[in-house]
Amino acid sequence: MMSVTLAGFIIGLLFGAAGQRTGFCLMRGLQSWWTEGDRSRISAFALALAVAVLGTQAFVSAGLVDVGKSLYLQAPASWLLVPAGGILFGYGMVAANGCGARALVLLGSGNLRSFVVLVCLGITAYAVLTGILAPARIWLISTVDSAIPGVSVPAFLATLGIHNGVARWIVAGLAACALAMFALRAPAHRPAGNELAGALLIGALVPLGWLTTGWLGNDDFDPVPVASLTFVAPIGAALQYLMIATGASIDFGIATVGGVLLGSAIAALVSGTTALLGFSGPGHMLRLMGGGALMGAGGALALGCSIGQGLTGLSTLALPSVVAAAGILAGARLALKGPLALTKL
Repeated sequence: MMSVTLAGFIIGLLFGAAGQRTGFCLMRGLQSWWTEGDRSRISAFALALAVAVLGTQAFVSAGLVDVGKSLYLQAPASWLLVPAGGILFGYGMVAANGCGARALVLLGSGNLRSFVVLVCLGITAYAVLTGILAPARIWLISTVDSAIPGVSVPAFLATLGIHNGVARWIVAGLAACALAMFALRAPAHRPAGNELAGALLIGALVPLGWLTTGWLGNDDFDPVPVASLTFVAPIGAALQYLMIATGASIDFGIATVGGVLLGSAIAALVSGTTALLGFSGPGHMLRLMGGGALMGAGGALALGCSIGQGLTGLSTLALPSVVAAAGILAGARLALKGPLALTKL
């Protein structure tokens, strides 16, 4: 549907521009917090998540979007693969110096290293989802006799006798308040003006994505999968589209990827911050290639990335998204602290 594709492209443009000007990135936020004691960048991510949760749940309550049709709530997810994939993604995110979304933003700004990261991420993701590694993934799912129920946290509370609408706003309200308090209670650790504005914008783009696919794309004759911002599978799909565009079409995810690249490039050109950057040596290149591959495999297993699960998935209040996000944080922690910590190149 052309309107959905165009809206996805515009959402990507805004995300790319905001990301380029503010440096919005979960990995950078965690690194600053855990290694330098500076919470300002992770506070920006927390505020974006608060906005994403409130906006998404407002659209759900208004009946404009049914996030129950999304990937995050449609089917049970493996207790083994979702957290394990999150750990792989988190570790790879640190190795590659940023997630897939950040790599797109950096590539638009002239960082050629990010091109290698994105190629490795996209190829590995598709190898795990539909390619040579897919049988192993399916075998693991079929042999692991336990699953995370594909339900939201409010739906779980509703089984205890709480009205579903009330449960939704109890969880959403408590989550948003906790995130806002974490981000704003200490003046020294609050995001700067541009980081605050960027966080609020990026957080708002998540419910706008849901509205685009779930309401604008709600056509019985030409249905669009209900989705919002996510980057692992769309990066792989975008690479595939570049190679075999004949007979294929640009969907919401591919349009978003293209929009992020262009939005970042425009913001970098306007601000005069475009700079071509390459690798410092073979070791640096191998590390970023490995990081990209780990993010691709991990994101495929965890059903999303630091944006796809860390913002979009959590905005649905889905239980599997909570588990995936915890895995991503654990993987990043392993890469930044302790015996498995990566050294800077």
